Amino acid sequence: MNKSTTRASLFELNGVPDLKQATPLAFQHVVAMIVGCVTPPIIVSGVAGLSEQDSIILIQAALVMSALSTLLQLFPFIRNRFFSIGSGLPVIMGISFAYVPTMQAIAGDFGVGTILGAQIVGGGVAIIVGLFVKQIRRFFPPLITGTVVFTIGLSLYPTAINYMAGGTSSEDYGSWQNWFVAFITLAIVTLLNHFGKGIWKLASILIGMICGYVVALCFGMVDFSPIAEASVFQLPSLMHFGINFEVSSCVAIGLLFAINSIQAIGDFSATTSGGLDRLPTDKELNGGIVGYGIGNIICALFGGLPTATFSQNVGIVTTTKVVNRCVLGMAAAILLIAGLIPKFSSVLTTIPYCVLGGATVSVFASIAMNGMKLITSEKMNYRNTSIVGLAAALGMGISQASAALATFPDWVMTIFGKSPVVIATLVAVLLNIILPKEKEEKTEKQ
Repeated sequence: MNKSTTRASLFELNGVPDLKQATPLAFQHVVAMIVGCVTPPIIVSGVAGLSEQDSIILIQAALVMSALSTLLQLFPFIRNRFFSIGSGLPVIMGISFAYVPTMQAIAGDFGVGTILGAQIVGGGVAIIVGLFVKQIRRFFPPLITGTVVFTIGLSLYPTAINYMAGGTSSEDYGSWQNWFVAFITLAIVTLLNHFGKGIWKLASILIGMICGYVVALCFGMVDFSPIAEASVFQLPSLMHFGINFEVSSCVAIGLLFAINSIQAIGDFSATTSGGLDRLPTDKELNGGIVGYGIGNIICALFGGLPTATFSQNVGIVTTTKVVNRCVLGMAAAILLIAGLIPKFSSVLTTIPYCVLGGATVSVFASIAMNGMKLITSEKMNYRNTSIVGLAAALGMGISQASAALATFPDWVMTIFGKSPVVIATLVAVLLNIILPKEKEEKTEKQ
């Protein structure tokens, strides 16, 4: 039989395509997501004060666990007529920025092990959401999820600016060299985003970071010693950072998992509508969110921070219409191989903070604007603007003036004082339930 007749099309969900066609498309997915995948562990390791070796392990776990989480979604572990673990849809999973503000607060007070313990609880929350997604979904319309995403983006801006200045712990914080490198990186990312085409646009952040890295080299900002000390091959360590359960941290992370489980419905829907010309089935949604929860529990045991579906890869699928799961499976395999090579992970720890800040400030701005798009997808009447305005104001305001909670117990500070996301979520959900709907909104739904 002719080999070509046994090959599946790139535009079919199932089957093995021609590897010559699939390989560059797989690398395209890797290029689009790898910076976003490794940046959260770099940020968390800096806040937690981890050693170079532990930072490498955290980044390694991010790559390996993102790869395994992706494979679980692509090729469900259990799949029958009634139930599955994994969606079976063409999505890429990676370490999510949505958890970064809360993880920074927890890492500073309790350490990485407490993040991972809260993540296990969060994974359980996601499983529950997946099993009862129809009943829970109505509490998180686009107005609410958009408010949460918008607040996450806003709360990340100080991190980006401090990084652009060189990182608050560095001796040359705020030096002109840091700002110069940061703005060169930002300028290249912005120019490629607006004027680049194809891979130049998709890889704009990666290319910007490479250029910024080269400029930083010229200023003597790069320390290569971690690369020399890193091993060539290493498997992820089980519970290397330990697992600690702290109630306030579990509440904060658990709430975010509920929000991100609902948010994942948007990515699953965008993938199927853009790539397969249909909406996801109930079984695909249930399996996807349950798989998201189980995947994160496994991630936590091996030191991988919370994962989520990556919207930039959803964008690639909807743009190219390449939905073959083997293509994305190859991308996961590339991530897996990169994660098993600590030398590669150690290279990422040498990236100066100013380069990281220059590249990620545009990412954080994009997160905030994606939230704004979700918000404005609903009518901006007085009721809805009140919900968004009060939720963002209380969330951002209390977190920026957290000393105002100094007389309260420590758990209040951990849940409400360090990250604006929890307060913004609770306020938005409660106001959406309590405030009466406008008359025209009621008649439209009838």
